[in-house]
Amino acid sequence: MLLYLFAWLEKFYTGFNVFQYLTLRAILGVLTALLISLLLGPRMIRLLSFRQIGQQVRDDGPQSHLSKAGTPTMGGALILVSIAVATLLWADLSNRHIWLVLIVTLLFGLIGGIDDYAKLTQGSSKGLSARAKYFWQSVVGLCAALVLFYTAQIPAETQLIVPFFKHASIELGALFILLAYFVIVGTSNAVNLTDGLDGLAILPTVMVGAALGVFAYVTGHVNFAHYLSIPHIPGVGELVIFCGALAGAGLGFLWFNTYPAQVFMGDIGALGLGAALGVIAVVVRQEIVLFIMGGVFVMETVSVILQVASFKLTGKRIFRMAPLHHHFELKGWPEPRVIVRFWIITVVLVLIGLATLKIR
Repeated sequence: MLLYLFAWLEKFYTGFNVFQYLTLRAILGVLTALLISLLLGPRMIRLLSFRQIGQQVRDDGPQSHLSKAGTPTMGGALILVSIAVATLLWADLSNRHIWLVLIVTLLFGLIGGIDDYAKLTQGSSKGLSARAKYFWQSVVGLCAALVLFYTAQIPAETQLIVPFFKHASIELGALFILLAYFVIVGTSNAVNLTDGLDGLAILPTVMVGAALGVFAYVTGHVNFAHYLSIPHIPGVGELVIFCGALAGAGLGFLWFNTYPAQVFMGDIGALGLGAALGVIAVVVRQEIVLFIMGGVFVMETVSVILQVASFKLTGKRIFRMAPLHHHFELKGWPEPRVIVRFWIITVVLVLIGLATLKIR
């Protein structure tokens, strides 16, 4: 939005041309989203407390979590508002990728918000039925995949890029739709499963989102893309604004979500942010790299799958409790230790993901 204002002001003073640079607008996006989060955070927490919008805790979970009952939840709305405002202010609103990512993020957030509201009205931790939640996630995810497939302008937009190898790509054809669908919906649910401890999900989301911003920038820059031997996709560089807003909003939320949390993001935040990571990775053609960098999300999801499969097939559990972070809690790890160690793992995995830009 402001991009158009500065373009008009440039007629009177050429210095306003500086706002055309992606890097500056990305930094301003980070700071704008961070500032909104920090300013609105205390007010939102007070409002949620006044409305008695508190966390519903699982009865079968770790006993240490029982004290978290009643902590304000649905704080993810703060993240989504901060991202949306910062993106609308600093991004080029004629860019189709910006609108797709923003709409998908908000729609998944809406699904999560309805689920959170259902938990509150039911007075339990169940919320929407798994079938209903997955159905609406599938509708939005499939629509996004179809839009990406049918609006693709160059072959690279529907190819699977294999990291660590130069010019290694696989023609997917219509299979791209299936891949995009699973990445978007799968990442959304993976982040949601990880969101079980104070700050556990938000910082890895910030780190992965910021790293995807780097991929968006170089993929959208013809010279960098050629130098790094990755496909150049015109227009995707603008997503660095969204990624910056995500990082800023996430850090602002972490200010209040760090242990012991004053507010939880709820499904409204987890589902929306997970979908955002998934759709950005699809747009910049880095699904495999997302799998690497989001390794914490992956192992949390796999732990649930293995736990359920093992119990149904053998009647025995592999872990003391799933998702995986609860297993370590029940082994005696203090909550902050679990959180920080998962953060450290994410730092390492994100660095490995970024290294794929050069190791080819």
